Amino acid sequence: MREWLGLVARLVTGGVWIWAGALKLGDSYQSVEAVRAYELLPESLVEPVGYLLPVLEVVVGVALVLGVLTRGAAVLSALLFVVFIIGIASAWARGLQIDCGCFGGGGYDPDASSQYPWEIARDSVLLLVSLYLVRWPRTRLALDSLLFRPLTPAR
Repeated sequence: MREWLGLVARLVTGGVWIWAGALKLGDSYQSVEAVRAYELLPESLVEPVGYLLPVLEVVVGVALVLGVLTRGAAVLSALLFVVFIIGIASAWARGLQIDCGCFGGGGYDPDASSQYPWEIARDSVLLLVSLYLVRWPRTRLALDSLLFRPLTPAR
């Protein structure tokens, strides 16, 4: 049962990362502006993070969906969700009214403060799912099962 639950966890979390990253890959400028809107990073890091984050999201998502290096991908996934939760909570605490930029977009959003609790809740659930995969990375239909089979002694 745990391996089937892990498969669902991989597909859901990986699918979210692929979707989020792919939407941002198509508009790198908007991704950079979304990072800038949080006002957390020095300006010298805003562009590199804005350009690299969507690529990282897609790579983590593909690794999870395929089930390759699952534990490592799940660790990166969990770390990203922690960073995003902190970023959203920080924006909320500082009274910033910005779109989270999670699925593209970013910048000023007059309804942002009403969205922050839902965004934090969503990312918290996905963080827990990622942590599940860190703890139990062996899942059904994963390439890890083919690539990292236990070696049996030759007879």
